[in-house]
Amino acid sequence: MWKKILVLFALCVPVVAIAADNKKKDEPVEHLTDEQIYDELKKLALVFEVSRENFVEEADEKKMLEAAMNGMLEALDPHSSYLNEDDFKDFNDKSKGEFGGLGIQITSDRGAVRVISPIDDTPAERAGIKAGDYITHIDDEPVFDLTLNQAVKKMKGKPGTKVKLTVVSDDNEPKTLTLKRAIIKVKSVKFEEKQLADAESDAPMVGYIRISDFGATTARDLRDAIKNLEKKKVVGYILDVRNNPGGYLTAAIDVSDVFLDGGEIVSTRGKNKNDIERSFATPGDLTNGKPLVVLINHGSASASEIVAGAIQDNGRGVVMGSQSFGKGSVQQQKPLGDGTAIHVTIARYYTPSGTSIQNTGITPDVEVLQSKVEAIEKRESSFSEASFRNSLKNENAKKKDKKDSEKSDDKDDDKDLTPAEKDARDYQLQRGMEMVIAMAKMSEHAKTAKETKNENNKDGD
Repeated sequence: MWKKILVLFALCVPVVAIAADNKKKDEPVEHLTDEQIYDELKKLALVFEVSRENFVEEADEKKMLEAAMNGMLEALDPHSSYLNEDDFKDFNDKSKGEFGGLGIQITSDRGAVRVISPIDDTPAERAGIKAGDYITHIDDEPVFDLTLNQAVKKMKGKPGTKVKLTVVSDDNEPKTLTLKRAIIKVKSVKFEEKQLADAESDAPMVGYIRISDFGATTARDLRDAIKNLEKKKVVGYILDVRNNPGGYLTAAIDVSDVFLDGGEIVSTRGKNKNDIERSFATPGDLTNGKPLVVLINHGSASASEIVAGAIQDNGRGVVMGSQSFGKGSVQQQKPLGDGTAIHVTIARYYTPSGTSIQNTGITPDVEVLQSKVEAIEKRESSFSEASFRNSLKNENAKKKDKKDSEKSDDKDDDKDLTPAEKDARDYQLQRGMEMVIAMAKMSEHAKTAKETKNENNKDGD
């Protein structure tokens, strides 16, 4: 019991400071003069020298300087950070779609490590780690004094070796999980034709496409998936980006373009009012306009939200599920020339209607929360971009009253189910497939009515 109290105390301690930080962040920035900046930099150098000379043990100068640079960037927002040589190499390895570790997307929050989302078919996902979980200890050592990059390094290691994580979920006791590290091969696109649970053998087939993250090959793999599914004569498509933490902006644009025949996909806007870049779809919808449902949830972030917003605002399909994560900022790597780099937020992105999803997320056209057959999902998740201490504000967001929601009762009781049984338990998927089939029937009826009208007009002539 005392361990739980210590963990909860550690999570709650920064709250007062967080409230103060948020209050200050709402106030206008008071810029320093060049002279004041120079004085502060001299003070930084003085702090370095005094600390190095007086610290009780031999000081690691490189570690101190890297921590200073990382702290500088983390003060901006949760997604900016300093990448040393190893970090920068690891980032590039991840972008190629294969890397070692646990298969988990994380961020720093309130002094702890918080899960954005586990990656499909990885040790983290198989261990039952969920979006929104806190990781408080790695191999029994607390993470509260670690940078995000340091926490990532502790979780990485030789494939086959084990690492112990202490995980705290909403409203649950802390639990200790032992995971075996593996080479993470990210296959971002999976697809198959599906039928509704308990459907007759001749029931319509729906093309199901799962995108788990947005990498360098995602758009290419998506085009291949659609070509294969079109041969199966599917009546429409489910695009599943639930618990997809995002990835490359260019990949999100290319994925959206696959389903669109024209129109704006996304705009990015930087610090200056005139610093706006717009991306548009090119002619050619590979699905030939067939019904499309995009499934999102609280774990759908960044690039996932770009795709959902583009489909929604262009009227191309129906977005179903629950409110998305709300990460509407764009990061870029800026190499420093010596094998290191900084990862810095350079812009916000906006949906075609000009709406920023930063801290707000995409609101589904049809809200479908997971039912008790899988897990009760909260209407409004406490885990979102807005819950981070230094998150960028949404300038157009309106304050909302808090709504009462049911507590999560997520029981990991489906490990031994067949794929078909898992599909039947996936309430959002089933409702999405029903929507696709209904839209396909409506389209067919409209087509038949038009043909009948044309025939009648010919007879009248």
